Amino acid sequence: MAQRTILVVLFDDVQSIDVTGPVEVFAGAERCSPGTYRIRTASLDGAAVRTSSGLTLVPDEALDEVSDPHTLLVPGGPGTRRPDPRLTAWLRVHGPRAGRLVSVCTGALRLAEAGLLDGLRATTHWAYCDRLARDHPAVRVDADPIYVRDGRVATSAGVTAGIDLALALVEEDLGRDVALTVARRLVVFLRRPGNQAQFSVQLAAQTARREPLQEVQRWITEHPAADLTVEALAARAALSPRHFARAFQSETGTTPGRYVDRVRLEHARRLLEDTGDGIGEIARACGYGTPEAMRRAFTRAMGAPPAEYRRRFRPAPTS
Repeated sequence: MAQRTILVVLFDDVQSIDVTGPVEVFAGAERCSPGTYRIRTASLDGAAVRTSSGLTLVPDEALDEVSDPHTLLVPGGPGTRRPDPRLTAWLRVHGPRAGRLVSVCTGALRLAEAGLLDGLRATTHWAYCDRLARDHPAVRVDADPIYVRDGRVATSAGVTAGIDLALALVEEDLGRDVALTVARRLVVFLRRPGNQAQFSVQLAAQTARREPLQEVQRWITEHPAADLTVEALAARAALSPRHFARAFQSETGTTPGRYVDRVRLEHARRLLEDTGDGIGEIARACGYGTPEAMRRAFTRAMGAPPAEYRRRFRPAPTS
């Protein structure tokens, strides 16, 4: 197997985790399968850069001295919002030559500035999707997924989504077993589908201010198959159902019923992606009761029934 060079572009005010997260994934894969990855970092003029958190990173070389890599990775950070014209020019020339072009977080802004995302589907950190769409109308921006693949170009959402994307690329290159080993060593999930939402239910909803309501949120997440009616949840919070429903929506920004629906859907998605459990078993474990109830919920929310979702997004087992 030919060694793949991973070139990470560095610049001032880069976000350090956008660099180190994917680098740790590829380095972990190299340890599992020696000789498969060669990781390099480069900046304009080969100068050291200061990250947005104050760390200093020393690159291996200058961008003008590097050969075209297998994977060219552009991280994000505040520095992407103040682009150096020389970096944009370098990307415009060298981006098309890379075997695989990758961005993390707002690194997509730099790819778009260089014209490398025109006509392609792409994502970035949710807070900058509107800006990407406004400034670069030729880019088909999808604000929801944690990462997007469009041919040889892959873009990811904010911060840790770069780790998810890097794990998916390792699986593509070296197989699921290596990617899963790396994920376990980093104590992160091995998440295949790029269409997973940037926000989990717990992130998308606000955390309640009062402890009884926080406890209810935790209970819902940990017990999706339990009785999660408003009456049952109100009893856990020691409130009347009417008071509970009003307080929950006020403090979390969503109704109890909608929150429960989203928790159950997210739990079912994970089981479909990560286990071989039957649809009926998953339906019961997630509180749907029957496969038909789960099928209706999935079709409404995901545009596909559970079996079709699993067929599309659960990785095929490796031999």
